[in-house]
Amino acid sequence: MSSRRDPVAGTIAHYSSNAESFREGTWDHDVSQNMAALLDALHARAGEAGQGPFTILDVGCGPGRDLIEFTRRGHVAVGLDGTAEFVEMARAASGCEVLHQDFLQLDLPLARFDGIFANASLFHVPAAHLPRVLGQLHASLKPGGILFSSNPRGNDLEGWSGPRYGVWHSLEGWRRYLQPAGFVELRHYYRPDGLPREQQPWLASVWQKTEDPQPAG
Repeated sequence: MSSRRDPVAGTIAHYSSNAESFREGTWDHDVSQNMAALLDALHARAGEAGQGPFTILDVGCGPGRDLIEFTRRGHVAVGLDGTAEFVEMARAASGCEVLHQDFLQLDLPLARFDGIFANASLFHVPAAHLPRVLGQLHASLKPGGILFSSNPRGNDLEGWSGPRYGVWHSLEGWRRYLQPAGFVELRHYYRPDGLPREQQPWLASVWQKTEDPQPAG
């Protein structure tokens, strides 16, 4: 099967061949609202002692922009990306630990992370694999850990958009994956902030790990 027909290989190949232009095109994107959503939830979870530092896994960290900011704020940031060029860029730019793993072959330590930042990344996971991937992320969080996700919103359609593969989740559709995986929703919002809904293509949501995922079936 060619990489173009394999969702993961095809998508990684696209990012690999466009790594430098992707970095240039996204480096100045403002995701402070999304970072605040994760960090606010982490502070609330930790109570009065909630200043951290927190250990945060940036899933799909790309060239490392957000690793730098989490580190600047005093947290321990760990990156993860399936594109080798991004892993090299992120390590060089941030000085952080960056794992070279694609989303369908995760090998994460148990209960290591306080929070997971999945900004514009998990929508690349084919729907058939998403329950397993979410289960692995759930296991890598500490008790009560926080998962932030931001995905391009849609009507739960799946397939290729040019050279990249994705799933365009609705809020209800996303909930149908997260809740059985052992997460409870804390909040959701649409981006960019302050625009009419039809001009807000991104769905952001914040979730907290519960004790156990719901049994399948």
